[in-house]
Amino acid sequence: MATTNTTSQQAKGSVSSGVDKVKDAVQSGADKSKDMASTAADAVKSAASYGIDKAADLAHSAGHAASQAANTAGQYAGQAANAAGQYASGAANAATSSVGSGMESLGHTLRDSAPHSGMLGSAASTVANTLEQGGRYIREEGLGGMAEDVTAAIRRNPLPAVLCAVAVGFLLARATRS
Repeated sequence: MATTNTTSQQAKGSVSSGVDKVKDAVQSGADKSKDMASTAADAVKSAASYGIDKAADLAHSAGHAASQAANTAGQYAGQAANAAGQYASGAANAATSSVGSGMESLGHTLRDSAPHSGMLGSAASTVANTLEQGGRYIREEGLGGMAEDVTAAIRRNPLPAVLCAVAVGFLLARATRS
């Protein structure tokens, strides 16, 4: 029986030693896992921080690029509006000059083809003079000069200007209603 006890004690010692080794191995694995998890967490934090920084940098860069694009678009729009205004102004001036020249030409034609004497000749001469003077005025002054003259006339005579505006408004309303 002494041999059974000794074998039993040896087995217990071996089991106890094995359990201790397993405990040590488990503890060592747990420590290593804990260290690896900590390292991984640090790496994730670092990557997230890097990603947030890069995202912030990209957002700032995108905002700056959008701002530059808006400024550039605004500049091009301003240039286009300026060019369109200059073109329209040039076209209006050309049209005004053309109308003035046409009126003068019509006055000359009327003077040449109408009778030169009598009541009809006198009326034709008056109409021809008016057409020639009006055409010259339109051709020389252009739209800007005519607008200045109209503004000055309204300032000199405000009540008649208001009455004329009311009359024109009334006539336009009647014309558009029918």
